[in-house]
Parts: sequence; structure tokens; C-alpha cells
Amino acid sequence: MNASEIDIRPYGGWRELLKIAWPLIINSGTFAVLNFSDRLFLSNYGEAEFRASLPAGILFFTLVCGFMALAGFVNTFVAQMWGSGDKEGCARATAQGIIFSLISIPLIMLITPLGLWFLRLSGHGPEILALEEDYFRILMWCGGGMTMSSALSSFFSGRGKTSVIMVCNIFANGINVLLNYLLIFGIGIFPELGIAGAGWATVIGSWLSPAIFALLYFSKPVNAEFKTFKNLRFEPWLFKRMLRFGFPSGVHWFLDVAAFTVFVLLVGRMGPVAHIASNIALSINLVAFMPMIGMGIGASILVGQYLGRNQPDYAERIGWLAMKIGIGYIVLIGITFLLFPGFYTNVFESNAGATVPFDELLKTVRILLVMLAIWGTADATALILSGALKGAGDTHFVLYFQAAVAWGVLVLGQLVIVLWLKLNIYVSWAWTVVYIVILGVGFFLRFRSGRWKNIDLLEKRVSVITDPETSEDLATRI
Repeated sequence: MNASEIDIRPYGGWRELLKIAWPLIINSGTFAVLNFSDRLFLSNYGEAEFRASLPAGILFFTLVCGFMALAGFVNTFVAQMWGSGDKEGCARATAQGIIFSLISIPLIMLITPLGLWFLRLSGHGPEILALEEDYFRILMWCGGGMTMSSALSSFFSGRGKTSVIMVCNIFANGINVLLNYLLIFGIGIFPELGIAGAGWATVIGSWLSPAIFALLYFSKPVNAEFKTFKNLRFEPWLFKRMLRFGFPSGVHWFLDVAAFTVFVLLVGRMGPVAHIASNIALSINLVAFMPMIGMGIGASILVGQYLGRNQPDYAERIGWLAMKIGIGYIVLIGITFLLFPGFYTNVFESNAGATVPFDELLKTVRILLVMLAIWGTADATALILSGALKGAGDTHFVLYFQAAVAWGVLVLGQLVIVLWLKLNIYVSWAWTVVYIVILGVGFFLRFRSGRWKNIDLLEKRVSVITDPETSEDLATRI
């Protein structure tokens, strides 16, 4: 094969990045709206339900995010196979994700008792704990659907067909939001279930999404082009590669989210003002920051595609560009945190703050929003550049570095601050800012080093060499 036969496309810059990323940003935004509406409805239903929703919800996500991340690593395989022109390889990679998702369903349900045990260690009051346990048990039925959705959606995202994911999840999450309202408050023919209604609405939405993706994936035109039915089979080599590179990604997500869950659970021990203010601030941050997850996935896709085409310099440029756009966005959002803290607090104030003085709650939320504005830039850097590194297959560094910082800095520091020194909410949050800044700096330095360019994820990287006799560029597979 000579160089003229290789698909070497020009660098697309910000237009290419935004074409890939904007549907993912909107898609991430729909999940943010879903979680925000969930907590907003519960804040209007009752203070206890609102306080219980975040700890139980984030603990559930902690236990399933590793499965989702491993299945979602199919995205990187599809991106690099698509970049190298291997269409059936895209389907074979997706099939391994589907098989893993089916295996994960009983495994997720088996760890439900572990989650309940962690909730009971939190030290929350009996009323809050009972609601947390009910909500958590229901949410665990979502895990299999969310993992399957992660695998199937990767077939589309890895090829840059991100608008498909956006439309699918807008529909599924829209149904979820509607059911949240109907089942929490008991509207019309629907029973009033409170926090349990929010849980069952999420279960329905979590399985609706992969059902839609499956219909598209096995549709006649997609099957004709990619042979999705023919390639729906277990391939030991590819499955092992997925585990080898995807497992660190899954463990990374688990350890990162688990560390943050420890922080959230410990904050719940600081009293109602600290608990409610943290729930409000983190709910606001979820909506404001979730689009950066879409930007990080977009960077991961394009880095993978460029490396599949043996264009590492373009991959590096797209990573830096994604980071700059993300920082610009989050700075603007951070300014609103500083200028309009009262607006953000009033959104949740009703029943969520019924038993605490509003002035005290507003003061606490105002200070926490300042901290959110400070950590935003580092958080955007860490999320986007870690996504770019995973797109290159540099999952082992992402795992080891983030795990070391999450548990050696965040968790250890929070245990000392809350349980030993018994300091206030502001010190606890300030330490979290330190943790996020360390993450941002670390991923920045790793991406700048360029070591990720040498990873050959599929063991078939195209290398362009020069024939000493003809001085022509030839392409050989190594």
C-alpha cells in the first residue's frame, strides 16, 4: 500500500471539533437537566427527600460507572477502526461491548447489599437513611440499561455520528423527566410515590435509551453496511483488548466517583445547612459543568480517529483546542456563580430549606459557588484532557494518577477534616478545590509530554516510512 491510498484528511480545527462535540454537549446537558429536575421536584416535595437524593444517587452511580466506562471504551476502538477504514471492525468491537453489558447485569444487582452497607456507614439520620435506601435499591435496576446504552451508543459516537446519540437521549430523558413529575407528585392516574417515583422513572428511562439504540444498530441499512448481525459474536482477542484498555478506564471512573462520594457522604454529617447547601451547589454545578463531559468525549473521539489515521500531531492539536473551548465556557459560567448566587439558591429554597434559616443557607451557598467558580477551570482541564488521553489508549496513566490523587489527597484529607479535626463545610470544600487543581495540572502535564502518541491500541498502527531507493513514502503496518 502506498501513501496515496491512505486516508489522510486535513486538520479540521474548531469546526470539526464542534461538529462532533455539540450534539454530545446537548446530550450531556439533557442528563444534567434530568438530574436537576429530579432534585428540583424532590426539593418541592420535601426536605428529607431532597437531602436523600444526592447521597443515594451518587452512590448508585459510583457502583455502576465502572461498568459503564468499560463498556463505553468501545468508543475508542470504534473511533480508531473507523479512522483506519475497518467498517466491520466497528461492529465487532461493539459486539464485545454488548456481550460485556449482558454479563454486567447480574453483577450489578449482586453489589446492591454493598451499597446499602455504605449508606448505613454514613451516619445520616434514620428518616434520611430510610429514604436513601429505598431510592438506592430502585436505582440499581438502572445499571444494566445504562451499561448497554454506553456500549451501543459508542458505535455511533466513535464514528462521529453524535447527533444520533443526542436525539435518542433527548427523547429518553424527556420521558424520564415527565415520569419524574407524574410519579413524584401523583398527577392524574399516576400514584404519588415521592422519591420512589423518581427512582422508577429513572429505571424506565435507562432502559428506553438502549432499546432505541438497538433498533438503530440492527436496522436494515446499518446491518447492510457494517454486518451488525453477522459480527454479533464473541471474539476473544478483541474482548481481551477491550478489558486490557477499558478496565483501567472503568476502575478510574469508579475510584474517582467513589472518592467524591465519600466527600458527599461526609458532608451529610455536618448538619442540615451544610447538607442542603452542598446539595444545592453540586446540583447547580452538575447542570453548568455537564456539557464539558460532552466536550471531553468529543476530544476522545477525534484523538482516536486521528491516531487511527496515523496523524498524532492533529490529535494533539484537537486536544488543546478542546481544552481552550472548555475553559472559555466554564469561566463564563463561573462569573454567573459570582454575580447571581441568590437566584441559584431561590430555585431550590422552598421545601428544601424549610427547616433552616434562609439567610444562613444563602450565605453558605454563596461561598460554595465562589469555590465552584475557582475549581471550574481545573475541572474542565482535567475532564477534557483525560478524555483525550483515553482516546489515545493512555488509560493506565489516567487510572493510576487519578486514583492516587483521589484517595491520597481528597479522601484522606476529608477524613481528617471531618472526622478527626471536625472542621466546617468551607474547609472541606476548599480541600476539594485543592484536589481538582492537582488533577488539572497532572493531566495537563501528561498530555503535553506526548507519551500517549506511542500507544498502539489495536496493534496495527500505520507507519509512514521512506524508501531509500525511490524516496517515495510507503505505508507499512507494524
